[in-house]
Amino acid sequence: MKTKITKRIVDSKGPQAADLFIWDTELTNFGLKITPKGKRIYLVQYWHEGRRRRYTIGEHGPLTPEQARSEAARILGQVAAGEDPAATKANYRAAPSVAELATRYLEEHAEPKKKAASIFRDRQLLKRFVLPALGHYKTASVTRADVSRLHHELRETPIQANRVLALLSKMFNLAERWGLRPNSSNPCRHVEKFKEHKRERFLGVEELARLGTALEEVEREQSELPSVITAVRLLLFSGCRLSEILTLKWEYLDFEKHCMRLPDSKTGAKVVPLGVPALQLLMDAPRQDFNPYVCPGLRANSHLVGIARPWARIQARAGLSGVRLHDLRHSFASVGAAAGMGLPIIGKLLGHTQSATTQRYAHLHQDPLLEAANEISSRIAEAMSRTVTPKVVPLPLKKN
Repeated sequence: MKTKITKRIVDSKGPQAADLFIWDTELTNFGLKITPKGKRIYLVQYWHEGRRRRYTIGEHGPLTPEQARSEAARILGQVAAGEDPAATKANYRAAPSVAELATRYLEEHAEPKKKAASIFRDRQLLKRFVLPALGHYKTASVTRADVSRLHHELRETPIQANRVLALLSKMFNLAERWGLRPNSSNPCRHVEKFKEHKRERFLGVEELARLGTALEEVEREQSELPSVITAVRLLLFSGCRLSEILTLKWEYLDFEKHCMRLPDSKTGAKVVPLGVPALQLLMDAPRQDFNPYVCPGLRANSHLVGIARPWARIQARAGLSGVRLHDLRHSFASVGAAAGMGLPIIGKLLGHTQSATTQRYAHLHQDPLLEAANEISSRIAEAMSRTVTPKVVPLPLKKN
């Protein structure tokens, strides 16, 4: 049936046993389909590379005949330019969403290549921030404005906002590599990161003394697990990360070479030189039969977990505030710096990544590293063994 498609015509035609097509006499190839269930759908019909194609514009109601005809003219203009709007629309619908990109990122990149802690952080950032804001977007349609808006919404937590930005940037780089976005189209480009004010907390000599006294007291009272006390002291004496100490096994220790050989860490396998106080601590540490861990947990054959609460109690007893367990690692480095040791030596002790050139000469640094580890841990041990003299504050004289 051919006639000018108007609202009166659309409303007057009822459903039939099969689809009814009405073709517009004003704009060729613009039509209306009325389904047996009574739906009225505007469409365009055209030929592309010898095949008949139909493009659905939308339903009557939300669209008027005039609006649908205007959209049909635009689509037919694309056809005249050699495009296939129906195929473009189908490809867009089939294109992955950001949620699907996130799943592929985790399965094909994060899980095979990243460590468990990093994968956990990625999952948390995706769940809490990325997917609620962008999960339903098509990967190819995300713009710089979308990313910038999400980044700005997280401005109260700048470090977290920057981590989200970095995660998105990696995901969209992979999307380009996987052919899901054009090259050089990463929407995170030119989104400026927030300035991060990193915390730096170092324990001074007096604070180390108070901490040493507190550890001796809880050890004497047996108010904390021996493995907790060992872990805190070893964090101070070695400069290791918390995860490296909690998962440390006896088999990783080389007492003869004065070091621990970690098969894995944040920066990969590494050798950590140990000074005399650290070695003495490890030699005196109690061992559990059949438990491979230096800091055993409450369960059989497990390592210590949940050290935050015991540390809070020890910290309170020592009169310290705002000291994270990670700050003990910073304190190790600060003592070394105060002793005049060079940053390359301290960096090596802490296991910081170095350039390939530096790594080529790593074997030449073994002796100075051992000397530095011994110097730092000895200074810390000395500070922790000091007695804190209480300050006497004279009371003001009472006036008569």
